[in-house]
Amino acid sequence: MEMAELTVVASSFTAFQLLFKVASPRLSGALCPGYRHVPAHRHTEWNSRLVSTVHALIVGFFCLYILWFDDAVNEDPVWGDPRLVKLNVGITCGYLLYDLVLLACNWNTIGDSFFVCHHLAALYAYGYVLSRGLLPYFANFRLLSELSTPFVNQRWFFEALSYPRSDQRVVLNGVAMSIVFFLVRIAVIPSYYSRVLSTVGTAAFERLGLGAQVAWILSSVSLDILNAIWMYRILRGCYRVLTGSRRKAKLPANVSNNHRD
Repeated sequence: MEMAELTVVASSFTAFQLLFKVASPRLSGALCPGYRHVPAHRHTEWNSRLVSTVHALIVGFFCLYILWFDDAVNEDPVWGDPRLVKLNVGITCGYLLYDLVLLACNWNTIGDSFFVCHHLAALYAYGYVLSRGLLPYFANFRLLSELSTPFVNQRWFFEALSYPRSDQRVVLNGVAMSIVFFLVRIAVIPSYYSRVLSTVGTAAFERLGLGAQVAWILSSVSLDILNAIWMYRILRGCYRVLTGSRRKAKLPANVSNNHRD
């Protein structure tokens, strides 16, 4: 890995640390009065999710730009010019390292083994992208999944602020979260693996070497298994919210007003 890539990763790690420790508490307190009423032990997760949302927006829209306008990457998905993709992947690797440190330091409150597995699998694969500049199209395609993260985090913010699950904003966010999560993480699976299979056996694929081939396929399958598990959880939660809202709408007014979700 060259100094330029290491600098991007280190700068990203530092920036997200500062956002978590300095910027998020101040911005949250100034822009969201409810932040002050959230229990102190939940501030860590609040700040981490705000950082997660910022990372997702930066990386997600950068991914769309590359997908739409970077012809070199789209025409040669294995060995195309990786400069923009490496920048985006470097930002993500810095974020993943920051988040792993945060999880380790606050395991009792926000620790999650699924996130650890996800981060390690992603770092394993992205290491090849940063060090050798290979598979830029596929690395960029995987990062599109970050576009669902803001909706996931917003659901948590609503919960932390004690919004009832029947609140229209909560319901709309839940529906949007389910749709976007499905589109960027599940619906794209066939097209992703179709592109993967189209490269298998080609000269470009053989040039990767066994290590990179295994890292690519193993990390892809692992991440998609995790995405399928998360999709199931999201759909289950969305179903409960929607059916709960319908039940509440059918209750008499005096019952509905006293009902606690």
